[in-house]
Amino acid sequence: MAKVFVYDAFSNKMMKYTLNENDPMPYAYGNTMLLREFRGSSNSQVLWTTVAAMEAWNLTRRTYGKGIYIGYAFKRIWEGGHGTASQHYAGVSFDVGQNTTSAQRKRIHTVATDTGAWGYVEPLSMTPTWVHFDRRYGKPACSGTTAGYPTCKRGSKSTYVLILQDGLNALGYSTRTLDGIFGANTESAVKGFQRAMGLTADGICGCQTWKKLTSAVVGIGRTQTVID
Repeated sequence: MAKVFVYDAFSNKMMKYTLNENDPMPYAYGNTMLLREFRGSSNSQVLWTTVAAMEAWNLTRRTYGKGIYIGYAFKRIWEGGHGTASQHYAGVSFDVGQNTTSAQRKRIHTVATDTGAWGYVEPLSMTPTWVHFDRRYGKPACSGTTAGYPTCKRGSKSTYVLILQDGLNALGYSTRTLDGIFGANTESAVKGFQRAMGLTADGICGCQTWKKLTSAVVGIGRTQTVID
């Protein structure tokens, strides 16, 4: 059993589901993506994604017309396995096609690109044995990049807030919950982290706070203060 958060940017709602490993992911049509496929190598019992990412998957899968093997999708930031601004931690990124031929991966890449549904489809020259696409959203807090996370502050709600809460909790700055909603406790935890890092303690997770946080927490493993 796992708890799955799904954020809907259109309604600004964070929904929660309890699923078995062989249940379809919420908003993924038919059985084209099961929970265990989305989980991949993550050992977490709490996972998250967005409605937009699932809809982008649906369009890609329908257009491709047959199954697409998913090698990597979700990871919690302290599990690591990806870079410090990876969209896998936001639950909106997929690395697929690892067990297919080069020609099949090229077709998956073409289909994903042509749908226009993904925020980013990585060039095949950068992914020689897989296809990467993600449905990133929000304006990155750091200027001059399209890869970073957006600014999060009091009142924010998103899977990026889930990353923020997860990272803070893993490092011992308790948000008292893991719900994707930036409230008073999350703000207090951000301020505590900022003070410890010598940053302005304004309670807003912007460019520099994201850089310090992700550098400190990526891949450190489950700590005693992680919240599920």
